[in-house]
Amino acid sequence: MTDRKTKLAVWKFASCDGCQLSLLDCEDELLAVAGAVEIAFFPEATRAKVRGPYDISLVEGSITTEHDAERIKTIRKQSKFLVTIGACATAGGIQALRNYANVDDYISIVYATPAYIDTLSKSTPIADHVFVDYALRGCPVNKYQLVEVLNAYLHARKPNIASYSVCVECKRRGVSCVMVAHGTPCLGPVTQAGCGALCPAYNRGCYGCFGPMETPNTAALSAQWQEMGQTEPELVRAFRGFNAYAEAFRKESEAHEHADH
Repeated sequence: MTDRKTKLAVWKFASCDGCQLSLLDCEDELLAVAGAVEIAFFPEATRAKVRGPYDISLVEGSITTEHDAERIKTIRKQSKFLVTIGACATAGGIQALRNYANVDDYISIVYATPAYIDTLSKSTPIADHVFVDYALRGCPVNKYQLVEVLNAYLHARKPNIASYSVCVECKRRGVSCVMVAHGTPCLGPVTQAGCGALCPAYNRGCYGCFGPMETPNTAALSAQWQEMGQTEPELVRAFRGFNAYAEAFRKESEAHEHADH
């Protein structure tokens, strides 16, 4: 029996830091977690740094440079258990929209000196580069789900994270279906739960922040949207949001992108 605390490290790649802030946002819950772990590396919260190896690593952000493609391999070797957090780490993020175009065109438009920019042609999820033990989705992640994953690791059990759709959350909150009630396009039927049906609760359609649910029937949803008057370009844009490069959403958007060809 050892009194050594679990060593936790939090890493950032191409992202907005929102998922790391979700961890800091846990407040009272974070204090309970902090009592059970040693925060060995977390630049967003502290300048203190403890050398690896680490028991658990939380990784935010996508891979967009050669340097980061190598860095994630080093982190994987130092980590007993690696968890990707957020849409960027699990699906390439909003920056994965670059994957549908020539990134050099963007560089020449955005940057005054394009020669200084060294980047990959695509933004890819962490799992495309190293083995991931658990993926926690969302843009940003649900802070309670994040604490649940940490708690599950500390107690050697499987995280209790929902895999059903946002529609179930709507039913539990007593939120009327926005598609049925007033014909608002909504990705809820194909999106994994986790947000608490935030957008539908305000009479807005789901934007798919948590990515595709298990076995999503995206084709059926697209057909329903078309009956509601949505065009092929509108369907492409709908599936190319926070999780544009998640497989189910990517394939559905591509199906409508080439529908007229």
